Amino acid sequence: MLAGQRGELDALGHLDGAHAPMIAPILQLSVMDRSIVEALGRLPPGLVPALDVSAVPDAAAAEPARWGVPLMPVICLADGERRLAAHGATARAHTGRAVVRLRVGQDRAGPDATTAATERIWRYARLAPEQCDLLVDCGDVGCPADVRVVEPRVRRMLDWARRHAWRSVSVAAGGMPAALSRLPTDEPVRLGRWDWLLWQELADLGVGFGDYGVASATAVPAVAGDRLPTVRYTTDDAWWIYRWSRRGGRGDGRVADLCRTVVSTSHWPSAGAAFSWGDHEILRRARRGAGAGSTTNWLAWSTSHHLAHVLAALGQPAHDGAWHPVVAGQRGHYDDATPPPRGRTPRGGSARRAG
Repeated sequence: MLAGQRGELDALGHLDGAHAPMIAPILQLSVMDRSIVEALGRLPPGLVPALDVSAVPDAAAAEPARWGVPLMPVICLADGERRLAAHGATARAHTGRAVVRLRVGQDRAGPDATTAATERIWRYARLAPEQCDLLVDCGDVGCPADVRVVEPRVRRMLDWARRHAWRSVSVAAGGMPAALSRLPTDEPVRLGRWDWLLWQELADLGVGFGDYGVASATAVPAVAGDRLPTVRYTTDDAWWIYRWSRRGGRGDGRVADLCRTVVSTSHWPSAGAAFSWGDHEILRRARRGAGAGSTTNWLAWSTSHHLAHVLAALGQPAHDGAWHPVVAGQRGHYDDATPPPRGRTPRGGSARRAG
């Protein structure tokens, strides 16, 4: 699930034709304007996003039905009848599919009440269960204690989900802290990927995987003045956060030094720049082949590498020859991924040298 930031959309736009159909991003929009339509139009063929417009007025929620790009609506249990009708119209105008988003922290009614709410969705949106992908959204999962609390709740929700003929069922969570400004600078800082650990704990249930990319599941305002060059680099069980402040002095020099540090670590992929578009851009800066970029660029490179890493970790199609669809972020199946080691990094991270 992505906030629809320009850097995230740039990363999606650079996916190749082989990877694009394997990813189904949810874009959480707070505004509806022409720039969103233009950005969606630049996405590669086969990449079909889902739009969560729960933060916009009811009148604007009907607009995606008139857009000429393939997409899916995201439906929430609390949506009113008018909005549900708009979601149904959007689904029929494009893909014939929708995403039903069930929030672990907010939608905590019993199974019978949840069934009544979903039947109401299908009735007013005029959709069948087989047209809907269920997304169980765990929100922020930032430490081992969060994993222990959330896991049994999710299992109960998934027990309920078996009552219905969903097109697919996925679990999503976010493990990135809401703010990075308090982390040390000029050295890589390791943060545990607790969202990935949660999904591993649930993998016996055969659910799809989703996350919030390299962003936090908790929306917070950006810290004023914190524009340090920052790369969030995904590895098997952790993110390595690079925030560079003094080395190299000027912006180009700082970013070049940051990128040289990334490419010299043990977690730099063996494929190097070929691993993802983002890794290619990082190597270019390490060699001073391009300028420093901006916060948008740094987010784009980080997101691009993250998408490639998660797809590689999830592996190839499941042994039955079919993908287990995921609507939240990436699609794949745990049986084909190599489980990463389970660290015990505290929420604030630990500063240590990468590699």
